[in-house]
Amino acid sequence: MIVLQVNNVTKSFAGEEILSGVKLEVQHRDRVALVGRNGAGKSTLLKIITGQISRDEGDIIMPKDVRTGYLDQHTGLDSDRTIWEEMMTIFQPLHDMETELRSLEQRMADPSVYEDGEAYRKVMEAYDSLQHRFGESGGYQYESETRSVLHGMRFYPEDYEKRIDTLSGGQRTRLALARLLLSKPDLLILDEPTNHLDIETLSWLERYLQGYEGAILIVSHDRYFLDQVVTTVYEVSRRKVTKYVGNYSAYLDQKAKNYERDRKLYEKQMGEKAKLEEFVQKNIARASTTKMAQSRRKVLEKTDWMESPDGDEKSAAFTFGIERKSGNDVLSARELAIGYDGQPVSEHLDFRVYRDDRIAFIGPNGVGKSTLLKTLTGRIPALAGDIALGANVLFGYYDQEQAELTGNGTVLQEIWDEWPLMNEKDIRTLLGRFLFSGDDVTKPVQTLSGGEKARLAIAKLVLEKANTLVLDEPTNHLDLDSKEVLENALLDYPGTLLFVSHDRYFINRIATKVIELSPEGNEEFLGGYDYYLEKKKEQEELALEIAAEQQAGRPAASPPAASRPVSETKEQQRERRRIERALQEAEKEMESLEAEVARLEEDLNDPAHADDHVRLAEIQEELDRQTELQEASMERWMELQTSLEEV
Repeated sequence: MIVLQVNNVTKSFAGEEILSGVKLEVQHRDRVALVGRNGAGKSTLLKIITGQISRDEGDIIMPKDVRTGYLDQHTGLDSDRTIWEEMMTIFQPLHDMETELRSLEQRMADPSVYEDGEAYRKVMEAYDSLQHRFGESGGYQYESETRSVLHGMRFYPEDYEKRIDTLSGGQRTRLALARLLLSKPDLLILDEPTNHLDIETLSWLERYLQGYEGAILIVSHDRYFLDQVVTTVYEVSRRKVTKYVGNYSAYLDQKAKNYERDRKLYEKQMGEKAKLEEFVQKNIARASTTKMAQSRRKVLEKTDWMESPDGDEKSAAFTFGIERKSGNDVLSARELAIGYDGQPVSEHLDFRVYRDDRIAFIGPNGVGKSTLLKTLTGRIPALAGDIALGANVLFGYYDQEQAELTGNGTVLQEIWDEWPLMNEKDIRTLLGRFLFSGDDVTKPVQTLSGGEKARLAIAKLVLEKANTLVLDEPTNHLDLDSKEVLENALLDYPGTLLFVSHDRYFINRIATKVIELSPEGNEEFLGGYDYYLEKKKEQEELALEIAAEQQAGRPAASPPAASRPVSETKEQQRERRRIERALQEAEKEMESLEAEVARLEEDLNDPAHADDHVRLAEIQEELDRQTELQEASMERWMELQTSLEEV
């Protein structure tokens, strides 16, 4: 079943054509991505599809009964309700059914109805019919599903009573996405849904969208996300849209093959064109050959010659150099605590950085990843602990908020103010490599788009020639092409790299180490993001094996741990005892929760409740809550086990 058809859509702004003859089709259960450079027209096409802006020509065709849900990349939920109240507004029809079911139950219990056989039969029939519709519509699952989606978006039971107008912008964006997912439209349209999401939330969203019952149309610059979710890619380029079957990686392969084919065909056509032009030029003036020349000139004029496959789309071109090497030991952090106003967001951080390391810092939002980078570079003070820098360490810092762009002037002045001895020609040449050409260099910095500001900040970073680059979300605001250029430049960089990113594709290409932050400390993994996932999975499986052994009453095999020093400090001994006590408490809690879950599962399967749908719903709701608590308890136990190994 086709849920969306875009036929020959054309759109212009201020006389400049943005989209021309666009064709696109989405069928039920399709997972479709729109990709292309910033400014290519992706968001414009989504707004045309959703009716937010008009089209100049063409048709948008959708069946009347298709429900569409759209999340703009800048959308944030605006409401004075609490989180739970707002989510429940989605299910008002189910609430109405519940009210009617309770009313019918009261009527059935009324002696005047109960004693009237015909009246009782009619009420029973109405009750059975409504109860069936209620169940078919998800009436017994909507609250547990709401909790599941809110948990996936990192909202927990203690957050449910918070008013939405007190939340941060990022939280409102996540809540808008949660609300849209729970409304389950037939066509889900998402414009950059991965913004403001940490890696854990991204992974949850991928799994949710993979099992989504409707069709999905996505604009995203997150390549890892696209590889996991989509099965069709439409590329928006040079006002046209081209279809590719497969995920993002398959699209790249097909595009490369198409480019090579088109390049050879273009070169062949240009050779034929040159021969025709040469023949016309040499023979048009001769009486004996003028007719043949005129005939060939008509061929030249009538032939629809191919455009160059390279087009007029330019890519940034740059490399990072260093002025002098640092020592082999770049920095070390010991018992480091980071945060603001004396309140730590993460503490007990211990790690070392060596020359040529490429380290990705990852962890949930709020754990202090950006705060750590600012602390390491001296922009904010540490709350506790020590940071020791090695010899000749020179930091180059990229701020995701572009706060390092300090000037109020033009692009040209932004560079000139910090490097006043550079001549204008050299600055213009540098800016040209970052796609600022002609009048672009006279644009006020404050009017630049996010992508333009990112390129300008990277241009300044190139000039610093630092031997240790510290990058906070460097791929934010960059389109797919610019991300690839940045990655290639960083792969060739001869210095040390520390970065925070939720772009898992970027982490896989660049990182040689991953350091996962938590409020209680850090854990190091020697590899990229996929290696990190593999090791985390092994840890989870080991924890489950240990839990199973303990449940069976057998002594659990201890996980392999690094050899400990013969003697421990008193502080280490106290910490070990504290963690061991916490582990015992966690194990007792896990046993208690496991028993409660087992009891509820038996209750759910009790034949005595088979026809009592109200009671079954109550049991299921409590079972979902206890299962969620059980998972949280297991996660806490695993964190404590890891901490014990590290003491």
